[in-house]
Amino acid sequence: MRKWSPALDLLRDGQSPPPHRLRRDLAATSGHGLQLLDIAGELEQELERVFPVRGVEPIIQMVFFLVRQHFEGHIVTTTALAAAARIPYATAIRRIEALENNGLIVRHARTRTGRSFSLHPSPKLLRAWCEYARRLQQIAVRAANAGTDRADSREYFFAHSYMRSRAIAPPSTARLPASIRPRLRILVHADPTFMAMNQLKRQFEQAMGVPISNVALSIDRLRVEALRGAQLSESPYDLIAVDLPWIGEFATRGVLQPLDLWIARDEVDASDFYASAWQGARYAGAQYGIPIQATPELLFYRTDLFEQCGIDPPRRTDDVLRAAARLHQPHRGLYGVAWNAARGTPLGHSFLMMLAAFGEPVIPFRTLADGFEPDVGPGETPLPMINTLAGLEVAEYMRALLAVSPPNILNMSWYERIRSYSLGQVGMAYGYTLLAPYFEHQASCPAHNHTGFLPHPAGPHGAPIAPVGGYVLGIPKNLAEGRKEAAWQALCFVTSAEAAKLYVLNGSLVTSRLSVAADPEVQCISRLFGEVDAMNRDDLLQFWPRPPISQIPAIIAICGEELYAMLLGRASPAKALARAQDRAERAMRDQGPQQ
Repeated sequence: MRKWSPALDLLRDGQSPPPHRLRRDLAATSGHGLQLLDIAGELEQELERVFPVRGVEPIIQMVFFLVRQHFEGHIVTTTALAAAARIPYATAIRRIEALENNGLIVRHARTRTGRSFSLHPSPKLLRAWCEYARRLQQIAVRAANAGTDRADSREYFFAHSYMRSRAIAPPSTARLPASIRPRLRILVHADPTFMAMNQLKRQFEQAMGVPISNVALSIDRLRVEALRGAQLSESPYDLIAVDLPWIGEFATRGVLQPLDLWIARDEVDASDFYASAWQGARYAGAQYGIPIQATPELLFYRTDLFEQCGIDPPRRTDDVLRAAARLHQPHRGLYGVAWNAARGTPLGHSFLMMLAAFGEPVIPFRTLADGFEPDVGPGETPLPMINTLAGLEVAEYMRALLAVSPPNILNMSWYERIRSYSLGQVGMAYGYTLLAPYFEHQASCPAHNHTGFLPHPAGPHGAPIAPVGGYVLGIPKNLAEGRKEAAWQALCFVTSAEAAKLYVLNGSLVTSRLSVAADPEVQCISRLFGEVDAMNRDDLLQFWPRPPISQIPAIIAICGEELYAMLLGRASPAKALARAQDRAERAMRDQGPQQ
């Protein structure tokens, strides 16, 4: 018979015991005592990570109580919340003050005098709670699969069977206010997702009741046009697409309107978005965009060629070089690997993403269990980490890749590397899932149905990682006030799960929403959705390789310029890195501290 445990009774009642008691009771309840101790320890670590308050144990009960009462619609007073803490009243009051000072609790007056008030979880606390719930699900899945024949926990996740049984319905009508007329104006990137949106233009016009004007530009032209529009007295666009690395720059330069008040008012479900995409659109505690696509950069490889040559999928960078050498046969028109090596922004992106796989961020962030916390406080100007041992290893890796790359590699950027791969000219390619339709949807391509998907292989001292890119849609800060509410409603419509599914059905192979990735119709289109979802559950999807600080576009460009000189043989790796480090430091000083 199972031994009775007070902790288990509390959990059944929807409460949570103190962590030290949870450890003791769970250990006594099961023969897997050590495993359960580890689970309890992980729970405490996750609480420490998502709730930014020191000494989190005494306030766990208060957080649980406050969130529970919020969901049930009950009023919480200071006295009730202090009692829920199960600690001395004076100590509990100090903990409540700490929660308020950290922006996790807000007060609402109950009388005109303001002397009587209620306590409520802030949007920040509710977001943290959703993140904690997500992490808790992952821990529970690992625990549930331990010791079973389901060795790969990626085959199961919370509510998986429920979600698989439900297909997302088409979007319903969402008539926009008349203030948005004569048309809804959107500035987007020229990629498959936004091209799918353009194909749906008539359907969306009927649903929203207003004509739509789309302007689609390449990535560099898009940034220039967005910045140009921000300098005008009034924005010529209602919505603009923003690449994740631009968030910090656009926030500090006043390009984007913070969205937090709308998000809280309309209860936008942040938990349905990939956490890396949602968090990547945040800056200095504010949300500046809603993700419309989350596209990790992966290593694509030809499964048929690997099988013919008896090569295992590469897990480390040394494996990539060995596999590329085996596949590299220029006399047959076949080369080992394609990657972003064009001068400037493309090569700079390659450096930052490879640097992450070698175990180091370009900015010295606080270390977490699964990576780094890309949070730079106001007034801080941390020096970049370019001229380091990891940076030197990446530079040497890039030089080694040259020998097994196509002859035009130094002109290859986003599209060219994928085109080379889809045409069967290379056996591997680093590339964004955003461009996978060029071979996944083209039956005539040699890579069609013969592609494997891997996170970035790890460097000597790093770990595999899938750096997340993609776009969010934001509202220009200088948009006419009368148009902002309508623009927000349009933003919610075009980033909804219903709309996101339509993008997939019309050619896109990326999504920012978990519900869309789990949709049975979507999963039938390409196994890529399942692969990316599995990487997400393994915490491989990360946005810190290209952190959303204001100086990151300059740092990327500088790295791409100096390392290009190295690839041309005009500078040694050490000299190229030293120059990049010096220029990046000057750029950060010139632009000033984070606002």
